[in-house]
Amino acid sequence: MEELPAHVRRNREYWKVLAAGYEQPGRRHWGQDEPTWGIWDVPESELRLFPDELAGRDVVELGCGTGYVSAWLARRGARPVGVDVSDAQLASARRFQREFGLAFPLLLASAEQVPLADERFDLVVSEYGASIWCDPHRWIPEAARLLRPGGQLVFLTNGVLLMLCIPDEDGVPAGERLLRPYFGMHRFEWPDDHSVEFHLGYGDWLRVLRANGFVLEELIELQAPPGAVPPLEYIPPGWAERWPSEEIWGARKTAP
Repeated sequence: MEELPAHVRRNREYWKVLAAGYEQPGRRHWGQDEPTWGIWDVPESELRLFPDELAGRDVVELGCGTGYVSAWLARRGARPVGVDVSDAQLASARRFQREFGLAFPLLLASAEQVPLADERFDLVVSEYGASIWCDPHRWIPEAARLLRPGGQLVFLTNGVLLMLCIPDEDGVPAGERLLRPYFGMHRFEWPDDHSVEFHLGYGDWLRVLRANGFVLEELIELQAPPGAVPPLEYIPPGWAERWPSEEIWGARKTAP
């Protein structure tokens, strides 16, 4: 782990601090019967991002955190493997496995360097995992390597407009003005903590996906329900009803 890039090690340390605060929402998500997406809990039955038939599918969740997405998939007959760089998050995932009586492999590793075989999986998924905390120029090639030809990649990340409108200061909500350039979006660092996030513009996402053999099938910009109370302090009431705070990308690896 100490040989990993500096941004991965920084994020690993950052999640040592954050992990305890994610145990309660992790338990809530583990207890859900139906998968939901993002902070607005949009039902999977509405979005239909996962394959219709999951039984027997090999899945890897990159940046699995407490492992609730893998748990949802395992209950539907898939064979998930959860990968996360945070041992604290994986400790929570193991507690939930015991608590809910559901077992699947959990692997301590960076999504940028996954010690698993080529073309082992049918589906790669990331909900606020690798999709934010890993460099897309590193983790997207790993996703492509791990997927079998025809395999599916689904990931959720922050909306581009949200990232352009969030101030640098912690706790200050997004406004209605652009605060940083769109061109050149990539690495985001904040003055109040030591984490490193990664966000791309639409053209750059398309280019990195295409360069790694993916064809885009879906781009869903999630809208908050009317009157929804934002669960995060940096999204003010009503903001995500007008502009997308989250995006879900779906792509498929083309056959060689």
